[in-house]
Amino acid sequence: MAKMTDVSDANFDREVLEPGGAVLVDFWAAWCVPCRALAPVLEKIADEYRDRLTVVKFNVDENKDVPARFGIRGLPTLMLFKDGKALETLSGSQSREAILKALEKHL
Repeated sequence: MAKMTDVSDANFDREVLEPGGAVLVDFWAAWCVPCRALAPVLEKIADEYRDRLTVVKFNVDENKDVPARFGIRGLPTLMLFKDGKALETLSGSQSREAILKALEKHL
């Protein structure tokens, strides 16, 4: 399985916006039950798409600046960035199929 990297306010720009390519950010919190349910789905997607997509986790309880910057209001929220630009946002619990449909438009 591909390991999903944790990103924070301190390294978000360097890890998500600067590298180029596609990066899916999972905005989550430990207390969020739907976030925990989504984690294995995202790990599998990270593994299956590892040649075209990087999947990272962002803990909103430990980092406040980036969620405010991108208007994250609910959890879980997934944001797809490509070449430094936010292209797609999925809020709330999502099925694997819905996530893949959103990703495929941009990969």
